[in-house]
Formats: sequence, C-alpha cells, structure tokens
Amino acid sequence: MTRFTLAALLAAPTALGAVGLPAYAAPAATPTAVKAPAAVKTPTVPVAHPAAVQTPAAPAISTSTSVYTETAAEYAQFLQAKYNVQLPQQVKRGDFLQAISQIVPSTVTSSTYADTPSFTDLKPGDDAYAAAVSLYNDGILSSTEVHANQALSTYAAVFIAVKAAGFKELAYTYPQTKIKAALTKAGITDSTLQGQAAQELAAAIDTGLVSESLYPALRKGGTIDRDTANILLGKTLTSLGKYKNEIGRSSDSDIYEKLYSAYRTADLIEAPELRSIVDQALRNNLVTGYNLKDSRFDSNFIDNLTLTYGHDDIKHAVQLIGLLRSEHIDADVQFQPKTSAFIYLKEWGTPKETPDYKVTQIDNGNYIAYAKEYDIQFEFNTTADKERFNTIISTYAKKNSNTTTPLIYSSWWQPLYYSPTELSGYPVISNTKITLGHYYAQSFSLKDQASNIRDGFRKLAPDADISGYDFWVDQPFFHYLNGESE
Repeated sequence: MTRFTLAALLAAPTALGAVGLPAYAAPAATPTAVKAPAAVKTPTVPVAHPAAVQTPAAPAISTSTSVYTETAAEYAQFLQAKYNVQLPQQVKRGDFLQAISQIVPSTVTSSTYADTPSFTDLKPGDDAYAAAVSLYNDGILSSTEVHANQALSTYAAVFIAVKAAGFKELAYTYPQTKIKAALTKAGITDSTLQGQAAQELAAAIDTGLVSESLYPALRKGGTIDRDTANILLGKTLTSLGKYKNEIGRSSDSDIYEKLYSAYRTADLIEAPELRSIVDQALRNNLVTGYNLKDSRFDSNFIDNLTLTYGHDDIKHAVQLIGLLRSEHIDADVQFQPKTSAFIYLKEWGTPKETPDYKVTQIDNGNYIAYAKEYDIQFEFNTTADKERFNTIISTYAKKNSNTTTPLIYSSWWQPLYYSPTELSGYPVISNTKITLGHYYAQSFSLKDQASNIRDGFRKLAPDADISGYDFWVDQPFFHYLNGESE
C-alpha cells in the first residue's frame, strides 16, 4: 500500500475507542474508491499542531550560525521545574551542595562505606548534612570541613561542579602546559592557582563547563552570584546528559538538515516481545491501533511549555518549523521515531510493503500494518507561544470542507498535538501505556474507555508495566475519537 493510499484511508476518521495516535490526514486529492471503515482506528500518522496566527509584534528570530546559549534564567526555570531547586539570592556553600546533591544522585550505596564521614562543622539533622554525606562518599567533596553557612566563592563552586559533572579524572591528567593555556584563554594568570585546583579549573574551562560568559566572574573572583551558580548547575546537568534531549532549536540554521537526518536514520521499531502483547490486543478488538516508541528519545522538556505533534511526512515537519519561524515563534525541537500499528482489512486488497511500511497477516485474513511515523516535541519559550500554536495550526495546517486558503504540505483533516498540562480549549483524553525496557506502546482513547483498555492489557500481560494518564489534546483529534469527520 502506498503512503498516498494510507493517507486516503485516514481521510475520513471515525470514533472507535482507543487508537495509537491515529493517522488521518489525507492529501488534497483523495481517491474516493478507498475508504477506511468506521471500525478502523488507524495508528498515529500525526498531523499539524494548531497555533495562534494573530500575534503581537515580536522580534525576528535570528538565523545566524552561532550556537544557541542557554541563559541563567532558562537553567533556573529547568532546575525548579524538574528538581525543585531554587537558589536564594545570596548563595551559601550549603545551598549549592544541596542543589548538586539533588541533580546528581549518589552513585554509591550506604553499605559501600563502613563509616559515615565525621564532619567538623555539620551534624545529622543540619540542612546540608545529607547532601554533604552523599557528595563526600561520591568523591565530590574531599574535606570534612564543609562551611555550609558561609558564602560560596566562584572558584569553590567550579571545583565542586567539575567533579560533579564527571570530569575529575580528566582534570588530573592536566600538565602545567595545558593548565596555562586554559587559564590564559580565560584571562587568568597560571600563578593564581596551584595543584589540583588549577587542574580542575583548567578542565572546567576546556570542557565548556565554565563557558566564556563566566570568564569575567572568574577574573573577578570573590562570592558567586545566583545567575553564575545556576549556569554551573545547568552545565553540570548537560555534561551528565540530564538536561534537555533535543536535536536543536527551530531558529537554528541547520534545523532542517537535522530533521531530515533524524528521519532518514529512523527505522520501524520492532520490539518483538512488546509488540506481541499489543498485537494480541488488536486481534481481540481491545484497541484499534497503537504506537511504539523508545524512551531514549524522551525530550526531558518542561511540561507546561511542551507540546507533542505527530505526523508521517518529514516534509510536513520541515514546513511546520518554517511556519513557526514565520510566526516569530522559537522553540526547542526533539524528533521522536514512532511506529504505528493498526488493522488493515483484507477487502482493501493486498497491501504493498516498503521499508517504512510492513504487514503481518493474521488468522482471519486481515493484516496488522506497521507504519513509520514520528512525533516532534516542542518546548516553547513562553506559555503564550504554546497557546498560539493552536491558532497557527488551525489557520495554516488543518484541512476543512470549506478550506479555500493555502495550507502547508500534507495538512490533515484532524491533526494531532497534545499537552501534558492543561490548556484552555483542549479537551482531556487518556493514554494507556505498556512498557518493556526502554520501549513502550501507547494507545489513546476517550476517558470513559480507558479503564476497560487497561484491564484488558493486564489480562494479556499481568506482569507487564502498564500505566495510564490523562492529557490535553487538540479539538480536531477529540472530534475524531468521537466519530466526527472534522
């Protein structure tokens, strides 16, 4: 079956319970001979996210080749949203140690050490005590004198961060020549520090843990300010692979190349053990479709700024990014490979397989079809931009029976985009999720159907990790679940 024909099958969606992020966007010229029956919920072939077009005057988005640099405020926002870390205006050593302990969980168990370190100036019950014990055991703190209530110096923060970020061993390989070169780059004389302290600072500079924007703070010395501390915490997360997982920003000059590269290198997701469970759910008519995804592509974006958008055509994604740029909306972008599975009825004819579309025939003569798709997750700069997305999609990327204005390539009747947090005008639906290792299958449904679907999955796989949650979805997709054509 060609991709064009698949899109045609999705052109007239109807409500059938649970779907795996249905595919239902049809090309402008849809063959009338092929029509998806009401009982088929085709899997996610994601479609365009709506967003607001009537926007206030906004500054143009830079398209320069320079690499985007996160600000202290962005790191602070992430730290608070993900770790509940919020530094005070005047940062003390204990504040920073507690923050580091929260973002860098201990790699050792308490049983590894026979004795808890005996601190000269901390006792059990003190605010920074548990963090100091953990960091001491991990080799991030090397002294039993903590000075938790003293102001934190910029240099002390760097020495803590370079070890927390995983660069300690690298730092201690530094000979004097490399130390001098790194410190000179930052405008610091190599006589300022000696021994391991000089090695740690040099490694922090070379690795980018201390970025160029922090060089003035190093040259100044003295007490650290909150912005510098937040940048060091954010850079530590980045060095550990615990910050945002993304391919770039919509304003990046090479974002289209990155999208095409991500799509070209994505294959149909196999996950045979997991697939056998959810395929049986299809055979049992428990669901009419599902998606397979890989948690290693999770974005780790901030929930209240994030939307997920699904589709199957990469050219649509490229035009969608261009659309956002034309509307002066910048966002972090993560590409997530996805495979959608659904029942292909035998009366539709013999399906034609391609590298991106496979089928398996089942006992009743029908097939289970597996189609390559993708989700794109956006983290917007503001909630206002996130809210505007709906109007933009409705105007430029959603087909309607009375559509007369041009739309972006491969726009769908019922685009699919959704938010993990509440959005005005977005109805609530449910997701049922089954996880094995880093792969998971998910099927979307109306809220009142979710309980039966989860019970059905538990009967099929009593030992599997089955979960569910509600989320907020665009109105066209909600109409689809209710059997409405638009």
